[in-house]
Amino acid sequence: MEKITLNVGHMFCYDCVNALRKFIGSMRGVDSVEVDEGKVAVIYDPSLISEEELFRIAKDSVEKLGYKIIY
Repeated sequence: MEKITLNVGHMFCYDCVNALRKFIGSMRGVDSVEVDEGKVAVIYDPSLISEEELFRIAKDSVEKLGYKIIY
């Protein structure tokens, strides 16, 4: 298992946290999703989903909820 962490910069509302956990967490290869203190941490199996694909999907999901990824 591997971990990818996205910095979002500010707190999520409760509904946004649940939406991210449900959507990203249901993806093939994703083991868990934690949202805390402006960060989204995803534990995943790189043999089932690449880091690039996971990052792209997670970034799109975060942005659709009105937040931005901080690099």
